[in-house]
Amino acid sequence: MDVDTVSIADLWDRVTGTQPDPPWWLVILAALIALAAVLHGPTWRVARNVVTIAHEGGHALIALVTGRKLDGIKLHSDTSGVTVSRGKPHGPGMVFTAMAGYLTPPLLGLLFAGLLEGGRVTLMLWFSLALLAAMLIMIRNAYGVLSIAVTGAIIFGVSWLGGDKTQAGFAYLAAFFLLFAAARPVVELQRMRARHMAPSSDADQLAHLTRVPGLAWVGLFGVVALGALLIGGLMMTPDSDSLPDVPRPPGISG
Repeated sequence: MDVDTVSIADLWDRVTGTQPDPPWWLVILAALIALAAVLHGPTWRVARNVVTIAHEGGHALIALVTGRKLDGIKLHSDTSGVTVSRGKPHGPGMVFTAMAGYLTPPLLGLLFAGLLEGGRVTLMLWFSLALLAAMLIMIRNAYGVLSIAVTGAIIFGVSWLGGDKTQAGFAYLAAFFLLFAAARPVVELQRMRARHMAPSSDADQLAHLTRVPGLAWVGLFGVVALGALLIGGLMMTPDSDSLPDVPRPPGISG
């Protein structure tokens, strides 16, 4: 589509319209690549930036929703991040803000799975762009700006220039990645807590705020991550009608 001649109506129809279901092999390939990216150490160290963006974005969104003043977000090259907000140092707003970080990646992946189940591939990609644009306003360091800009440029390029299969493959890859990736930071969190290397982690902040043990919060994060993976995975599983017929041995009828 020519950028110079596209109308607002055309753009709206393109973003909100549905796309045909991708072939079964593309969905499976996207899931396998996403899983490999989470399990392969060197790839994970780069791809984890996406999880950090979602994690800090979740803190920021809930801080605003609960009436806290958001001072800014920083993303670091070691894939860590920090979101600074002002308000009461205790109470529901602070609890929900602290809770949101580890819950956002799996819930966002589940939301993406729901959009893809409904054939809203382009809408999912442009919704991601809108979230990144809103987050960019609050970034307060150069690496954070670069990380958001590169991620957004990749998504925009795929959504604007890619064909249906390219868009679908990338969208399914992103959704599967968030769902698979959500559990690994939870495991890493508990390992660091067990070694007393994360005294100010989200789980320990929540323990201080609520008097509920930090391990219980880690458990909650893990249950949500695994639940989202199960539900989202089922939502994106290709229909049996789209799978190839399996040859039957001679003499066996179905």
